[in-house]
Amino acid sequence: MPMSALNTAIAQPAQPLPLHAAPRGEYWIEPLEDGTHVLIRPLREDDRERERAFINRLSPEARHNRFLGEFREVAPSLLEQLMDVDDHDRVALVALAHVDGELLEVGISRYARVSDEKGEFAVTVADEWLRRGLGSVLLRHLIEAAKRNGIRGLYSIDSASNAGMRGLARRFGMQRRRDEDDPTQVVHKLAL
Repeated sequence: MPMSALNTAIAQPAQPLPLHAAPRGEYWIEPLEDGTHVLIRPLREDDRERERAFINRLSPEARHNRFLGEFREVAPSLLEQLMDVDDHDRVALVALAHVDGELLEVGISRYARVSDEKGEFAVTVADEWLRRGLGSVLLRHLIEAAKRNGIRGLYSIDSASNAGMRGLARRFGMQRRRDEDDPTQVVHKLAL
């Protein structure tokens, strides 16, 4: 079966999805712009060590862009917060790839519901996987999950110097404004 047909068959269930994020067993195999493929699926408890290693492998700049702060290694309390997903109000979709015989996390997208119809989101891609279209793939799947869960708008608070997020926001037609509380940050908003 051609890859595009496989993607459609996996991503388009025969029955309508219930009003929550991807069922635990749902996944997608997605081609990236350079021809490599990644597996996208909901984050699971058995991904805990993979998530910790992913964050620790990020460059200091990438960690700053994602968490708007500096740290050397992910703290247990932060890891606990990141692993706390329920597939409805707190959704995380992980991108996995085989690298040198090991299954590695190479990106993740997530949102947390902040009101009935609004969620704060983040997309993080491993430094060596940038500029392959992975951020767009992850965000597209996250938007679909958010819509299924009744979210009508997503926003993110980002470093004003985060060029990757600026490009992603432009591709998805997001509104951008300076953060009124911090001039070094911007807010990206997307109506769904």
